[in-house]
Amino acid sequence: MKILITGANGMLGRDISEVLKNHELLLSDKEDLDITNPEQIETTLQEFTPEIIVNCAGYIDVEKAEDQEDLANKINADGVLNLARACKNSSCVLLHISTEYVFDGENINGYDENAITNPINIYGKSKALGEKLLQENLDKFYLVRSSWLYGKNPQLGKERGMNFVETMLKLAKERDELNLITDQISKPTYTKDLSFAIKQLIEENYPHGVYHLVNESPITPFDFAKEIFSIKHINTKLNPISYTQYPTKSKRPLNAILNNIKFPKLRSYKEALKDYLDS
Repeated sequence: MKILITGANGMLGRDISEVLKNHELLLSDKEDLDITNPEQIETTLQEFTPEIIVNCAGYIDVEKAEDQEDLANKINADGVLNLARACKNSSCVLLHISTEYVFDGENINGYDENAITNPINIYGKSKALGEKLLQENLDKFYLVRSSWLYGKNPQLGKERGMNFVETMLKLAKERDELNLITDQISKPTYTKDLSFAIKQLIEENYPHGVYHLVNESPITPFDFAKEIFSIKHINTKLNPISYTQYPTKSKRPLNAILNNIKFPKLRSYKEALKDYLDS
């Protein structure tokens, strides 16, 4: 199968590129394929003629998005629309990566694939608009939502350590105690597990539509850090705090729980985390 991967140099893109290496791949990043440039997309599709595009490109800085709404929309919404239109013209499938931030987090039971989006920050709004444009302009698509990603590869050109797990390990070396939130909950997901699930989705020809692909069991940042330190035998003191005691520019959904009801369940976050930390 001929597969074009955008954002291939990112944390998720590099894992997806690795697990799909049995296919004929064209790996692109913003330097060689700008998804905000429709002409460039059309030219690339004409030259490579992919059967599927896996879109890992996106604006992902939740805090900066509050001051860069136009840029966030240009990449996360307009860019997706450009890809959708090009795929329609080329009879190509688009697999697009989205986020739990398209939901408001008010439902303590979480959100399945049929839930109505209602984002509460600029980043989430840009991603929700991208989803809407995808579904309105293309029939053959996979919309894959995942949450709280961590992986081995660098993110946004920075050294490994920009994900939550590595940040906790780094801070544990620098401080005697850490304050972690106990009233915000989500499902941390290892990019390797997400990549293998995407591979299965593509290769086994699952029906087109929306999928929630996450490691199972929701957890708070406090308890996730506690699990990390337990596995690594770290004694740094953890202090529980409320979300309101950790002010951020962007409002975050409290119950950012994605429920997977359409795809075989991924393994638990505990198994995935131990694999990550042991590798």
